[in-house]
Amino acid sequence: MFKFNQANFFQTDDNEQIFYLKNFSSHDASKPTLVFNYGLVCSNHHWKYQVEYFDELGFQILLHDYRGHFQSSGAQNIKKLTFQQMAKDIKGICDFLEIKKAFMLGHSMGVNITLQIAKDYPELVQGMVLISGTFMAVNDVMFDSNVMEFITPFCISGLEKYPDIFKAIWTSTGMNPLVKNIIHSTGFNKAMVSKEFIEIYINRLGQLGPEVFFQLFSEMMKINISSNLDRMQIPSLVIGGLKDNVIPNHLQRTLANLLPQSQSYFLPTGSHVPQADFPELINKRIELFVS
Repeated sequence: MFKFNQANFFQTDDNEQIFYLKNFSSHDASKPTLVFNYGLVCSNHHWKYQVEYFDELGFQILLHDYRGHFQSSGAQNIKKLTFQQMAKDIKGICDFLEIKKAFMLGHSMGVNITLQIAKDYPELVQGMVLISGTFMAVNDVMFDSNVMEFITPFCISGLEKYPDIFKAIWTSTGMNPLVKNIIHSTGFNKAMVSKEFIEIYINRLGQLGPEVFFQLFSEMMKINISSNLDRMQIPSLVIGGLKDNVIPNHLQRTLANLLPQSQSYFLPTGSHVPQADFPELINKRIELFVS
C-alpha cells in the first residue's frame, strides 16, 4: 500500500493491542499528517485510492484498525467498542508516535469517530474531512427512513438466541451474487466501482462478524454530539454524493452548516462511497483543502 511502511501495535491502558501502519519512520511536524478513519464494518480498503495518492505526494499517513477489528485485539470485550474509547485509542497512537497535529479523515461511521476526536481532543485535529456521514442517530435517517429502528432489535434478538446460525448466515450471505449486486448498486456508483473492489469489501465485512456491526450500530443510534458542533473551531471539508442511498444528503449539508469553519463538496453522481466512485476528483479536492 505504501512505498515504505512500518507496521506495529500500540498497547492501550486496558491492555488491548491496536494495529497501526505508517509510511514514515519518525514523525516530522513540518509535514502534513493524514489519519484515516473508516466506516461501519469497513476497512482501510475504502481509502485505497486516497492512501496511494497522498503517499505518492509525500504526505505522512497513519492507518489503523479499530479495537475489535481485523489485526487489533478487543473482540472479546465488545462492549468497550464505543466511539469515545475508539477516539481515545487513536489519540493514544498519535501520542505514542509524537503526532501533535493531524488531519482526520472519516468516511460514514468514521465521521462519527472523527467528530468524537474533535470533541475530546481538539488540540490534535488540524482539520477534518468528513465524507458521507451524519451527526444524528442513524435509526431514523439511514436509507432516508426509520426501517432500521424495527430491523435492528429483531436481528440482535436473533443473534442472542441463535448465535451460531446467525453468524453462519452473516458469513455466507456475501457469497450470494444477488447480495453482491445489491451492495454494489446501493452503496456505490456501479458504473465507476469495479466488482473486485466490492469482493474485497464483502470479504472483509464477513471477517468482522455481526457482533461488531450491532455494537457499533447501537453506538450510531445514540449519537449526541449536535450541541458540540458549533464549538468545533476546526477547518472542515464535508464531502458527499448526491446519489447517496445510505445517508441522506440533507444531513451532510446540515453538518456543513453547523460547523463554523466548513467547506462542502458534493458530486452529482457520487454514491455513499464517493472516494471510490471518483477518486481523482476527491483526491484533488482533499489536497486543495489540506494545502
